[in-house]
This record gives sequence, structure tokens and C-alpha cells, in this order.
Amino acid sequence: MKIETLLANLALNSDFKDPYGASHFPIYNTATFDLKKQEGNDRIYDYSRSDNPTRNALENIFAKAENGFGCVCTNTGIAAISVLFEMVLKNGDTVLVENDSYGGTYRLLKVLSEKNNIKTIYTNFTNLNLVEEELKNNEIALILCESPTNPSLKIIDLEEIGKLSKKYNTLFAVDNSMATFVSQKPLDLGADFSVFSTTKFISGHGSVTAGAVVSKTKELHQKVRFFANAYGNAQSPMDVYLTSLGLPTLVYRMKAQEESALKIAKFLKTIPQIKSVKFPALEDFEQYDLAKKQMNIIPAVLTIQLENEETANLLINNTRLFGKKVSFGTSDSRLEIPAKMSHATNSKDSLASKGIDNATVRISIGLENTEDLIEDLSQALHKN
Repeated sequence: MKIETLLANLALNSDFKDPYGASHFPIYNTATFDLKKQEGNDRIYDYSRSDNPTRNALENIFAKAENGFGCVCTNTGIAAISVLFEMVLKNGDTVLVENDSYGGTYRLLKVLSEKNNIKTIYTNFTNLNLVEEELKNNEIALILCESPTNPSLKIIDLEEIGKLSKKYNTLFAVDNSMATFVSQKPLDLGADFSVFSTTKFISGHGSVTAGAVVSKTKELHQKVRFFANAYGNAQSPMDVYLTSLGLPTLVYRMKAQEESALKIAKFLKTIPQIKSVKFPALEDFEQYDLAKKQMNIIPAVLTIQLENEETANLLINNTRLFGKKVSFGTSDSRLEIPAKMSHATNSKDSLASKGIDNATVRISIGLENTEDLIEDLSQALHKN
């Protein structure tokens, strides 16, 4: 089944059994269930933290979309990462992470280092020799990366990292928040887990925070489910509903946003105050070939380098259509300076090693008219 077909009819394709034939799965907004009234049912529910029909329906969709065995939906994206870490890592373990990682992941690993003696090794995953060197010389419990990375937009060769993880008998997880399963499927490329925030492109409306962990095998899925239940990270039925509203249009939104982002990226390259424009759909992007091979759709996130911090602030503060907001992938366009906002917990040295400073701006392109967005960016940079 093609992804558009899967997402077009959620009630049918989630294997949801509703006696009234609802065309969208109903919201079971209840804490508990009466066991006496479920006799003869295939699945028995008792408490919504552990299991809920609405949440299970969305989990079935995500598992199918990612070609995984099973999925666990969590109340935030970072909760999905947390559940994964709790399940895989024990005191004293080492995790190998791409050095351009989400600020929340960086912060969480710092907490785990202080609390549970978890060691994190950061390296550049675009250099496979560096990755293999770390795997040779250290006992790695988990490999974790994003692709594209955030905010530098590096493309990681997931298939090659997957081969290395198998060679060294190490679990491999991909944060698929930016690309999503409509663009790439990490489990098909060798990952054991696809972890993602559904706050962003998947829900698309900016109305909910949520996450998910999709596991490749039954054994891994059962372990993730156990820890999610034990730690109480379950997504609420109402938030499941809000998340699901964006799914039928996901493919078409991302295609439209990619087309708009490419036009805007080409425009930004003509602006003298902008030193560089990173967008994987640009033909002069360093990893263009790998990006087009690995992803069906390029997510509409651009990272630009302004001539100085003053110009970056001019752009941020004077746009009318772009909100000064963290996150990305929503229907509204937004700007942020990662060093001051989403990645503010990273040290200055860490940010500098990635080429990120106060003149670096991340742009998320929404669903507004492209010409309106270009005009807004232009006037903001020329405002005195």
C-alpha cells in the first residue's frame, strides 16, 4: 500500500474495530474500562496509561508507515527519545551520537551523564571512517542520529551506518522527525528504531506536542512498551486525535512546502547580506545526490548564515509572516536563531564546532503563498 493510501483512510487502515463504522477513529477519552463488558473481545483494556483504543489505532498506522513491528506513542517527541534511552541504556553505557543533534537530545544526554554515568561520544556521521573508529575502540550500546541533522542539515548515509551497527552488534536509532516516514524509512535502511516528534510535519498544525517510537522487531517493541507504561509517557487520546488530523494531508503538504522552500532558497542566494544558504534540494548542496537518493521529499527547512548578528536580528524582528518560534514543519512559516533558542543549552564551543553562531538562522517554510513569503523576507532585510 502506498503511503498516500495508508494515510487517507485512518479508521480502515489502522485495523480499528468500530461497531458504528466511524470514518475517523473515535476518541476514547476515559481513564478506565469495565472489564466485565469486554468479555469475548480480541483485546482487553483496563487503564489508558497502559493501552487505549484511540492510541493503539494511531500506533498501528505509524508501525505500517515505517514498516516496523510495532509503535509506542508518547506525549512529546523528547519523551520518545527518553523512553528509548531508558530501555536501551544502563548505568555506565556509552552512546554514539551525530555531533549535530537536537538541542533537547543534547540536554537529556547531559542529564543522563550526571545522573546515570552515561557516556556520550559525539562525532561527524558524514565521515564513516570516524564512526567506525569509535565503534572499534568503544563498547557502544546505541547509535543515534538525525538526517537531515538539525540545524546544519547534513545528510547521513543511514544505510551505511546501519551496516556498521550490524557489524559491531550495536543498536541503531534514527530521529526521523524532520524527514518523516513519507520521505524516508529508517527501518528499511538498517535502523532498529525510528523515533520522531509528531509535533512537527506529521501533525502539521502546531496544535499538539507528541512523539513515537517504532521498533523493527517484536522483542524490541515489547521492551519499549514496557518502559513507556512504567514511566507513564503515554500520549492522551485527545492528543492522538489532534495528531491524526494532519495525516491525510501529510504527503501533499510536504510536497508543496518543498516546492516553496526551493524557490525561497534560490531567492535567498541572491541576497548580499546572506553568506550561505543550506537546503538539500539545491543542486549545489554538498550532499545533493545522497539527499535525493535517500529521501522522496526534502523537508522544508533551510539554514542560512547572515553577515553578522545584527542582520540576523533584523531579519527575525522585521518579518511579518514569519513568527519568531521554535520547532518546524507547521503550516505557518517561522524563523529562529538556534544558538539562542532551540539549541541554547549547547555550549558555545559545541555550537562553534558545527559552524553555528548568533548569525545562523533556521527557517521553516509553511503553506503561505511563496511570493508573499519572498516579499516579506526581502522587506525585512532592507528595513532600516
